[in-house]
Amino acid sequence: MWSKKHLLLAAVLVSSGYSAYAQQVFTLKQAIDTAIANYGTIKAKASYTAASREQVSQARRDYLPNLNLSAQQDYGTINGQNGPMYGFGGLAAASAGPALDHQNWNAAFGALYLTNINWDFFAFGRAKEKVKTALAAATQNDKDWQQEIFKHKVKVAATYLNLVAAQQLTRSYQENLDRADTIRRVVRTRVLNGLIAGVDSSQANAEYSSARIALTKAKDFEQTQSNELAQLLGIPPQEFTLDTTYMSRIPAIPSDTLSLDNHPILQWYKSRIALSDEQSKYAKTFYYPAFTLVGVLQTRGSGFGAGYVTNQNDYSHGYWDGVNPTRTNYLLGLGVTWNITQPFRISRQVRSQQQISKGLQYEYELANQQIHAQLDLSDKKIKNALDNYREVPVQVKAASDAYLQKSVLYKNGLTNLVDVTQALYVLIRAETDKDIAYSNVWQALLLKAAAAGDFSIFEN
Repeated sequence: MWSKKHLLLAAVLVSSGYSAYAQQVFTLKQAIDTAIANYGTIKAKASYTAASREQVSQARRDYLPNLNLSAQQDYGTINGQNGPMYGFGGLAAASAGPALDHQNWNAAFGALYLTNINWDFFAFGRAKEKVKTALAAATQNDKDWQQEIFKHKVKVAATYLNLVAAQQLTRSYQENLDRADTIRRVVRTRVLNGLIAGVDSSQANAEYSSARIALTKAKDFEQTQSNELAQLLGIPPQEFTLDTTYMSRIPAIPSDTLSLDNHPILQWYKSRIALSDEQSKYAKTFYYPAFTLVGVLQTRGSGFGAGYVTNQNDYSHGYWDGVNPTRTNYLLGLGVTWNITQPFRISRQVRSQQQISKGLQYEYELANQQIHAQLDLSDKKIKNALDNYREVPVQVKAASDAYLQKSVLYKNGLTNLVDVTQALYVLIRAETDKDIAYSNVWQALLLKAAAAGDFSIFEN
């Protein structure tokens, strides 16, 4: 067992590994790789996929013949009796001996050694359809795993962008608080010097408190996004130092026509339909009989002699005399089994499965329609986000110039605090609009990548 020192060292190493995200830039690619490696749902579906692949191997091996080896050694009597009997549940003894006119208790050893082979070698494609059904189930699980990875990539990227924007908004509101504090100190100085009325000081204090509240709300939103990102990554909550280049540049927007043929979500819907169709085909194979090849090799030993019928003393108590095999038989056979009422039962199961396939087809068509609509919406959102992005610099410059002008005028006693406060509101709104505009362009591109089913559109 580990000592306390070793356990403490391991805990320090683990915590230092997690805190490294806060000490160096944690890129989006690192976030996605971490999420795929750690997130529980993805790991669970990976296990389901591996399990279904094992079931394919099992389905292939089910075609192999049944080969049974049996051996038994017994000690008992062999009194026989004429009369019909059926051994329900295998509860009767299989003693073979003469039907004497009296009971005797002569006992000896006996043995049976048996090899049996039983092979359904032809059942009108039943074994092949079972393998195909297992393959379809494995494909469905694999497609489900892949679409889960794709959706999780989109979730991680969206939350990552939200956190980048939230951190930038926090910085903007911190700058706004600094400006409000500067105004408050200027007002306080002018009030103390008797240059303005004391009411301006109260108003400046109120604006400063309002700026602090806005900053606290921004921090709260940032902490929420950070917590959500940690959950998606499958790691403990912590502070992240993220790649801020998303707030200083915009991505290249693809203009090519995108195909949805390989969309992970649509591929998953298709795999569900394919599995249902295979299950229907497999059920139909039970309409038909199964041809079976059988073979038996049996050898027996007995402590009772061949003349025991006429001489009840012709037996031996010796163990080896009873278990030594002395008689052997073999049997080869070809049989056919067909439950003629089976088609009447299975036909309803087949119809039920066909209706399930039809329902899955409707779900696929709905998903396809929604994805096409989402793709169209993403193009519109990209256009709107780019329009806002181009307008933001004008808004920020105008608001910054207005605030600078009003603050200078106020310091020289040429305007009132209300005008300065109004200019401050306009400036912080322009700065936050700028932060949001950059983020919205990336979010719109992410929406397009999600709709197209191609995450490389966003990554590249």
